[in-house]
Amino acid sequence: MASPSTRTSLRIAFLMAVVVAAGLPCWSFARTAPASVLEGSIESLLSQAINEIQRQRFDSALERIDSLIRIRPNFRLAHLIRGDLLLARARPLTRIGDVPQGSANRIEDFREEAIARLRAYREQPDPNLIPRYLLKLRAEQQYAVVVDTTRSRLYLYQNDHGRPRYLADYYISSGKQGAQKAREGDMKTPIGVYHVTASLPAKKLPDFYGSGAFPINYPNEWDKRLGRDGHGIWLHGTPTDTYSRPPRASDGCVVLSNSDLDLVAKHLQIGLTPIIISAEVEWVSTSEWATDRDEFLAEIEAWRLDWESRNTDKFMSHYSRKFSSGNQSFEGFAKHKRTVNAGKSWVKVELSDISAFRSPGREELVEVIFNQTYRSNSSSNAMKKRQYWQREGSGWRIVFEGAA
Repeated sequence: MASPSTRTSLRIAFLMAVVVAAGLPCWSFARTAPASVLEGSIESLLSQAINEIQRQRFDSALERIDSLIRIRPNFRLAHLIRGDLLLARARPLTRIGDVPQGSANRIEDFREEAIARLRAYREQPDPNLIPRYLLKLRAEQQYAVVVDTTRSRLYLYQNDHGRPRYLADYYISSGKQGAQKAREGDMKTPIGVYHVTASLPAKKLPDFYGSGAFPINYPNEWDKRLGRDGHGIWLHGTPTDTYSRPPRASDGCVVLSNSDLDLVAKHLQIGLTPIIISAEVEWVSTSEWATDRDEFLAEIEAWRLDWESRNTDKFMSHYSRKFSSGNQSFEGFAKHKRTVNAGKSWVKVELSDISAFRSPGREELVEVIFNQTYRSNSSSNAMKKRQYWQREGSGWRIVFEGAA
């Protein structure tokens, strides 16, 4: 028969394994946000419970878990830990979900959720750092969403007079087969720059989608150019009997708890809010962000001025040889511009409401959307335009252009 000290060690082994896997030091769960903001939060109570288990204060740990369950009665991970804590009073435990009839896959899902939540609790984003993707929010874009599929986290930012300011972050579930969606049914979450296209209320949806859904525009124009397909990628909630899903559980959507989705939904603007999905967020300092933004906006301004100059060679120097717009290639577009410019004595181009978002990954791609007003001695028009700029060598070139 195991000694009391051995039984105690085994009792905490199941959650200690979670702590080690999450890379969390014993006894310390640092958080940069004020404690008052965190009281009662899911990650806070979960971390407090594990902290108490590490200190071998099992009754206190159970109190924390019971508090969590009172707040979220359908939080299955909390019920599993509670069951383990009660079972530990009767026999030694060696792992989380130490029950004979437990499904190995299901238990591993809970373990991964615990790791993701604990990591997020410890590694709160530095408010002085900015996701490098948010180059330029136009004034009417009040918020931006950045998703990190590796960390199972959604970050919400506010447009603070042009500077993205961190507001909050939330646990999410993403595709069963990971990220970088390419094909219909591959059960992967897309990586790229997207926008909210609609709001679907719960009353119009099956219970599976919880408190609502927000479709995004996957596949976007760049996805289509690369031959990516599929549809129905949404931000949505969970069934009413479920608080949260494992980190890798969706068919490609980004899934939040219903309570978190309701909070995020207050900040989503249809047709405006960017949803940037990354495999792992890259953060930069405020000064680096400002430098990147200014350098890129200077590229757009140079393109505008060269268009006004009617010098077709200078204008086309901003376009990649890989450029396409509908059925028009670089060569066809250049020929058209030469013909148009030959008949102009003056051209005036005005740009307004510019937004620019860098796509995650190695493509070095930026999506730009703006309102464009064109006037010349013989014609005038206005349109909302979308461009994709890609880095080529030391500069940026336009690889796609069309109406937004």
